[in-house]
Amino acid sequence: MTLRVGGEGQVFFQVDSPCVKYSEVADSASKPNTPSYEGMENIPRPNIHSDFWSATKV
Repeated sequence: MTLRVGGEGQVFFQVDSPCVKYSEVADSASKPNTPSYEGMENIPRPNIHSDFWSATKV
């Protein structure tokens, strides 16, 4: 098990197990409901405000 904290607060969690077999994963049957960041090279860093991720009401 590995937990890494990268640049500007990006967190990476990885778990490896020798007893798990590789399996194919089907494409998602549903469309994403999160914001599209078209025109941006990468997903914004955590210090960029997003109305979606910063919502205070469910």
